[in-house]
Amino acid sequence: MTEPSFIRPRSPREVMCGWVHLPRFVDKLRLHLAGRLHPDYHDNLTRGFDGRWLATAGVDAAGFTEVVRRSITDGEVAEWVREHVRVDEATKQAFNAALRHYPPAEDGAAQDRLRLRKQQCGLADRDDIRCMFDVIDADEGRL
Repeated sequence: MTEPSFIRPRSPREVMCGWVHLPRFVDKLRLHLAGRLHPDYHDNLTRGFDGRWLATAGVDAAGFTEVVRRSITDGEVAEWVREHVRVDEATKQAFNAALRHYPPAEDGAAQDRLRLRKQQCGLADRDDIRCMFDVIDADEGRL
């Protein structure tokens, strides 16, 4: 993604209500609803890390999209999450750790996807990029 003119969602490292990636997911939904989501993000909208959050939080994609559509601020989305997502702290922290360190070293297929993604982004020579959060942030100019 070399186009500087489009709006990028926040880093997956950003946190809302104790959840990593959630602010990024909200940004992607807002951009999508406004017709401004860059095509590079379309295939994984509500899938990938978005889908993992939905599944862990026990929320369906259409319902959460409607929550974001009806909101104006992150505070409104956060309030809805605090009121409707009933996940214990251990589950939330396990989710956060899994995403922060994805892919796990023992998952050969996922490590292959990481290497491929680095190549696709022109980052194959970057040994400091060890997880998908690193790839995303480097690809979007934050790392």
